[in-house]
Amino acid sequence: MIGAGSRRRVAIPSWGDLASRFNVTKPAALAMALGAALFLGGCQGGITGGPQAPQGPAAPGAIGGPSAPILAPGMPIPADPAGYVQAPGITGEPIRVALLLPFTHPSAEAKQIAQALLDSAQLAVIESGNRQIFLMPRDTKGTIEGAQAAANQALAEGAEIVLGPLFAQTVTAAAPIVKARNIPMIAFSTDRAVASQGVYLLSFQAEEEVASAVRYARAQGRTSFAGLFPASAYGQRVQAAFEKAVGESGGMVMGTALYGPTPQEMLAAVRSLPRGFDAVLLPEGGQALRTLAPLLPFNNIDPRTVKFLGTGLWDDRSILSEPSIKGGWFAAPDPIVREGFAQRFKETYGYTPPRIASLAYDAISLVNTYAAGAPYQRYQTTTFLDPNGYQGIDGIFRFRPDGTIERGLAIIEVTETGFETIGAAPVTFQAIGF
Repeated sequence: MIGAGSRRRVAIPSWGDLASRFNVTKPAALAMALGAALFLGGCQGGITGGPQAPQGPAAPGAIGGPSAPILAPGMPIPADPAGYVQAPGITGEPIRVALLLPFTHPSAEAKQIAQALLDSAQLAVIESGNRQIFLMPRDTKGTIEGAQAAANQALAEGAEIVLGPLFAQTVTAAAPIVKARNIPMIAFSTDRAVASQGVYLLSFQAEEEVASAVRYARAQGRTSFAGLFPASAYGQRVQAAFEKAVGESGGMVMGTALYGPTPQEMLAAVRSLPRGFDAVLLPEGGQALRTLAPLLPFNNIDPRTVKFLGTGLWDDRSILSEPSIKGGWFAAPDPIVREGFAQRFKETYGYTPPRIASLAYDAISLVNTYAAGAPYQRYQTTTFLDPNGYQGIDGIFRFRPDGTIERGLAIIEVTETGFETIGAAPVTFQAIGF
């Protein structure tokens, strides 16, 4: 444990540090780092580069090693199994880290996100300076069967911690297999229902963002609330969190409405709301938000008098083109905090990371935080419950015993020129408690 009010943090060397350490130029250091990332990130299926069609298993001796026999769910890992993947170039016992992601998902967007998470994890390995970390990316395909097979394979190959999967159904599928071996899982799903002790959700959870936005609005004198929610499992979760937050803060819910995906359904939901509220929650992002938001002033819900509230989905510069959102508030990690990461990512890989790419970086940082422990003992299902939390790319965070995450969130206002932080994120959990 660490002292009260302090947070665990991993030192991150700069490209200049790499250049100095190895007596090479900065471009050479970058090339060296990229080469190391490809080495550490090698796996079956040719998924280290951009999304590609799946290939056959790696040949013996290739990065990632030969395919090991699949263990039945619940079967204990042998003390010294012959199937453990060996890591060429790593002296001593490597830290085998499974990364379960949907690399061959039918959706191009899902594949791009999987690749970005892998790229982020590789960047974290480089910048950690820990040469013992051996990434083992395995493809879940985004399916229940794929997640189970990937988890079994990774464990048979010696993984001592599992990062991922991404989707709720794949977390649910893989978690029992991983937990049966007393190995922790750090997954990236936003669905709190799939968390449990030993299955930690390192993600951005809308329920927490809604509660923070509502509390801030109440502190600024807003008393009566309305909400518009997509007719989906996500919408139901956010609606429940919204009603709970308003009640706990002493406000009043004047009305809520669910809507389908079409503009006509959104318009009907807006028209069904009663009048008289002074704040309204719109937990959407991107095109959906740009379609929904202007329907409110079109129906005489004036954003100059009714405060529009959002979630972290608003942390997207594409929404700045929608005038009705200007002046709105949302809760999210402070975007300024992650600027350095986004810049280094783009310099390394040549593209801007999606919002959730930082999650894989923080997951590797957690791995490195406890890396000095004994192999196959350093990562337990209770390892990551430090109440003081951790300093990540997106600010402070910590895990609750039930596996859900608590973040230090900022309150951000949408302005004419961008996003302005009007409520600073906390820098310590010391005064909060569980």
